[in-house]
Amino acid sequence: MKILIASDLHGSEFYTRALIEEADKRKADKILLLGDLYYHGPRNPLPKGYAPMKVAELLNGNKDKIIAVRGNCDADVDCMISEFPLCKDVQLFVDGKTWFCTHGHGFSFDNLPPLPFGAVFLQGHTHVPVRTEKDGILLLNPGSVSLPKENSANSFLWYDGEFHACTLAE
Repeated sequence: MKILIASDLHGSEFYTRALIEEADKRKADKILLLGDLYYHGPRNPLPKGYAPMKVAELLNGNKDKIIAVRGNCDADVDCMISEFPLCKDVQLFVDGKTWFCTHGHGFSFDNLPPLPFGAVFLQGHTHVPVRTEKDGILLLNPGSVSLPKENSANSFLWYDGEFHACTLAE
């Protein structure tokens, strides 16, 4: 299975379009989104190409591929414009491993749910890419597609049996 994993689009049509192009180019089976899809949030600047309804159109055009969790900037109205489920947390089973997917404002690297040894915990929220391990659990954050922080790049993860950190070209 080939999965593109991204977070924190924050309404950027520019970066969402680039992300969808990456998914198409890489022939992704699924696009896993870890929240904060449409709204930029009160503490963030407007991202390049801010157009939340255009982001909704792009994502809805790929609704059969999308698995999404709800972020702290995602509101009830975002669920209404999304033609795919926008869930609080999602647990997946990929290649024999448990993946727990969340935005990161509830469960987080510092507040893990009960997970089996060898599981993968995926979160967004911080806008900073992370890859580390804790008690036999792989902890991953793809960073932010549109509003990276701490001098990181516009980033996402690619899974093709292994996890790869990737960046979007400007």
